Amino acid sequence: MIAHAATFAAEAHAAVAQVRKYTGEPYIVHPEAVAALVAEAGGDDAMVAAAWLHDVVEDTEVSLATLRDLFGDDVADLVFWLTDVSRPEDGNRAVRKEKDRSHNAQAPARAKAVKLADLIDNTASILAHDPDFATVYLREKAVLLDVLSDAADSCPAAAILLLRARLALSAGQEELLQRHLHRMGS
Repeated sequence: MIAHAATFAAEAHAAVAQVRKYTGEPYIVHPEAVAALVAEAGGDDAMVAAAWLHDVVEDTEVSLATLRDLFGDDVADLVFWLTDVSRPEDGNRAVRKEKDRSHNAQAPARAKAVKLADLIDNTASILAHDPDFATVYLREKAVLLDVLSDAADSCPAAAILLLRARLALSAGQEELLQRHLHRMGS
């Protein structure tokens, strides 16, 4: 199932010529990193498959029904919880992020674990390539951690990933502070 999810995700993202925003790399490097984080934390096969597939409904022509047919209810349900529900017409960024956070807050612990892995990988990318946006991003993700943190109580993988996510955000905030201090001293 995991190998099938990896291949399917790679093909779906390639079909729409999706690339990573800052590097131009094939988009699949992100789901691959998220899946690796989930696997390292002890996530089950459905969680790892969902990590590979977590952006296909949001970013490609693939429907949730297609995922349900190909990968079953468990994986499709996890992807449902990992898919942003906000749309540009819902309002400004703050309104859209609040709508997505409310959706994430209702997610089961296993989906929250995958979301934490997604946050970890995206944090590293944004810090490396867009320090100006990172200030906004880190603030948003700190609030998101509040709605994901309860997953640690019932999902061991989520407990591990929550700790890593907190460390990633803390290190990111420290890095931004150091960059700011360096600019001030220059």
